Amino acid sequence: MPDDELLSTHLQELRRGTAVLACLLVLREPNYGYALLDLLDRRGFAVDANTLYPLLRRLEKQGLLTSDWNTDESRPRKFYRTSPDGERLASALNHDWDQLNTAFRALRGTP
Repeated sequence: MPDDELLSTHLQELRRGTAVLACLLVLREPNYGYALLDLLDRRGFAVDANTLYPLLRRLEKQGLLTSDWNTDESRPRKFYRTSPDGERLASALNHDWDQLNTAFRALRGTP
């Protein structure tokens, strides 16, 4: 078994590579950063805030997310939502994910 630091590094890399798809899928329904962190964590996809917030800004800049400010409450919140371009990318990434999952199952010898 690899040491904890080595395992942690590789788990972080694995999650970083899938965080884009996770965000695009979850943000089909509008949500704000902190709630998104909590939702991803509850669904078994823990992401560090220092990873998520820059990712959200990058995806927005790339046109894959749209955002709107909600100022109805005492604390303004920026809500993100997957854009039509983000939906197309999510579909392509999801297709590739399914192919990779099939390949990994074959490598492990499981149906």
